[in-house]
Amino acid sequence: MLKKERFEKFLDHFSKNFPEPETELNYNNPYELLVAVILSAQCTDKRVNMVTPKLFERYPSPEIMANASAEEIFELIRSISYPNNKSKHLAGMARMLISDFNGEVPEKVEDLQKLPGVGRKTANVIASVIYNQPTMAVDTHVFRVSKRIGLVSEKAKTPLEVEKELVKHIPKELIHKSHHWLILHGRYICLARNPQCNLCPLTAICKYYQKLPSAKQEEMKF
Repeated sequence: MLKKERFEKFLDHFSKNFPEPETELNYNNPYELLVAVILSAQCTDKRVNMVTPKLFERYPSPEIMANASAEEIFELIRSISYPNNKSKHLAGMARMLISDFNGEVPEKVEDLQKLPGVGRKTANVIASVIYNQPTMAVDTHVFRVSKRIGLVSEKAKTPLEVEKELVKHIPKELIHKSHHWLILHGRYICLARNPQCNLCPLTAICKYYQKLPSAKQEEMKF
């Protein structure tokens, strides 16, 4: 199967069956999503959603968070992974939003990456989810699923290389949706250690599945 056909079938399936995917992080505005995405690094969305209500109640805007110390923020996010670093990032991020961006979350990936705690992946999430820009955030799920299915080549060894291959073959208007499709497929079906191939609607185009011995394929159907 040609890569072009594999992409077409992937996009066709999700466009028909999951036309409006959304992030599972809870937020009400760009500032809240930015905070949530920074917290979500190497942490589950479920855990982040447990922490952010009290955090947003205490710091409902970047103006208010900018006046908080990292130590004060830490007390509200201590159950999140790497709370020391993330509390410092949130305090610095809020201050830079005020000093450099008039309290507004910037649209450009380049500007977003200037903020403490915001790498390329986080910047791409914000640009995609908030501003519907054709950016592809590559986390562990996107990296794993896109390679297993065969949407990207074996030569793609880094998140940036995977990102470039994906955006090259996905129509611009579907890139921000494809980001969610790949993440959610990896989170609930194409698991890292025990992929649920018996539940997967993509086995017909999946390189990983097709390389399994016939007996294993039969076993994974049930």
